[in-house]
Amino acid sequence: MQHLHCAGMAPSSTPRPSHRSPSPRSLDVAAFCREGASIEGQWSLTELPRLVDSLAAGEEGAAGAAVQWRAAGSLQTVAGRAGVCTVDLEVHAVLALECQRCLQPMHLPLDLQRRLRFVAGEEEAARLDEELEDDVLALSPRTDLRELVEDELLLALPLVPRHGQCPHGSDTVQAAGEGPAGTGEAGQTGGGEHPFAALAAWRKGPPRG
Repeated sequence: MQHLHCAGMAPSSTPRPSHRSPSPRSLDVAAFCREGASIEGQWSLTELPRLVDSLAAGEEGAAGAAVQWRAAGSLQTVAGRAGVCTVDLEVHAVLALECQRCLQPMHLPLDLQRRLRFVAGEEEAARLDEELEDDVLALSPRTDLRELVEDELLLALPLVPRHGQCPHGSDTVQAAGEGPAGTGEAGQTGGGEHPFAALAAWRKGPPRG
């Protein structure tokens, strides 16, 4: 289920045409940001097949196994460029991964906040991406928000998931990159390349020649 909110809309006794809720699977990002709209909902893990492949076997159907998300659009001035389409994305999930020490399920809570910038063309996206810490993507007529959410979850997974203590210690670790459990204890050891590093590069578009 998704819910749409539009900025600047006040109750009125005058009937107005109803706004059709945008489909997160086919989102017009330009219009979404221009209207200052927001949309939220949740997807079951079974709807995210690439993510399911990284989970502990059989855990995708567990009770409460869902991803909650919210996206808010706006136009912002960024690096001297006015009217840049910006989507603030929040994603919340608890994922069951297989501990590489004891081979038992471990639960990783993820609370992600990402700011995505959308500009016209791959070349402009590549130029602006070099100036900003935020991800910059090429604007397309329709964007699959579910794919973007799944991308962010994949990129947040630890390189080598491990319990802080096996097998009877705490089965909950911190989110990747947050404290000891997201570094040494969760297996984010130095020198290794994240298995989904190519995903981040691919969605930004082909490299400039």
